[in-house]
This record gives sequence, C-alpha cells and structure tokens, in this order.
Amino acid sequence: MQRIRLRADRMEAFSDAVFAIAITLLVLEISVPASNDGDLLQALIAEWPSYLAYFVSFSTIGAIWLGHTAMTEFLREVSPGFLRLNLLLLLFVAFLPFPTHLLAANTASAGDERVAVTLYGLVLLINALCLSALWRFALREDLVHVDRTDVDYRLLTRRLTPGLAFYLVFIVVGLFIPTVAVFGYLLVAIGLLIPLRQSRGRA
Repeated sequence: MQRIRLRADRMEAFSDAVFAIAITLLVLEISVPASNDGDLLQALIAEWPSYLAYFVSFSTIGAIWLGHTAMTEFLREVSPGFLRLNLLLLLFVAFLPFPTHLLAANTASAGDERVAVTLYGLVLLINALCLSALWRFALREDLVHVDRTDVDYRLLTRRLTPGLAFYLVFIVVGLFIPTVAVFGYLLVAIGLLIPLRQSRGRA
C-alpha cells in the first residue's frame, strides 16, 4: 500500500508560529516589581530568578527552533506520523512558559524550589528527546533529501542529539542544589546555540 506523503511547508509555518508565541510568552512571566520607599533598584535585583528562568527558557526554545529549522531544510516531504510527532514536540515547547513561571516564583522555599527545578529540567529533557526522535523518525521513514552527504547527516544528527546526559545530571543536581542546576541548564542551552563546525577533512 502506498504511503501518504505531504509537503512540509505548512508544517514549517505552523511550527514557527508556535515557537514565536511560546518564546514571546516567556517575557510576560517577568512581573514589574513593586518599589518600596523608592528603592526600585533593589526591587529589580530581587527579581533575578525571573531573569534567569527567562534566559534559560529563551535560549532553550531558540536552540530547539534552530535545530527544527535545520531539520526542515533536509526534509523532502513529511508523513502523517511525522506531523503527529512534530505536534508532540510543539506541545512541550508551548508548555515551557508554565514551568518557567513556576521556577521563577518558587525560590523562597527550598522544598518548592526543588520541585520547580526538577519539573523544569524534566520538561527541558522531554523537549530535547522529542526533537531528536523527530529527526530519527525522518531518517527511518526516508523523508529526507537524497542529495546530501553523509557528513551533512552526521553533523545534523549531532546537533539534534544534544547532551541528554547533561540534562539527566542536572536534574539529579537540582534535587540537592537547585540554583546550580538552573545555571547548568543555561550552559547546555548556550552550548546548543553555538554552531557546529564541519571537519576540515571534508572533501
């Protein structure tokens, strides 16, 4: 039986819209601090958990979007299964503003902070897993262009298979030192934003 194949352009447009909305919603989670006795600077500094959560989530969504954009450039077509898996990725991307707000709002209590950081790390890990699974699904279902080299495929596979082990390590760290784990997530996101360079030995 012939498999259903669809164009990728509508999926790209819809995905970009979800990424744009999710990344915009992040800034709405940063509340304007109330200044007591005219000490606005101190009030702004006290909001540092919100700034940190914002930068981590913005960098993470940005890295996922970059990987998703690179992947769609390799796609020749998409299948119904691929579209559904893509929706699963977008589900967790759109969900990210919630744990971001939870993280920013629960730093006063050590127990609450630990729960918030753990949930946050799990959502980041699931996003990374979904993006990697999406690319591997495309390879398995032969949805990619055939005019690319093996070096291109390996390079993109490296990009779309981020340091999942790092997420797992920082989730465990977050159970004991939550703030360190959040900075660790930021480092992972920044690492994913750095372009990968191809080997000089490529023909």
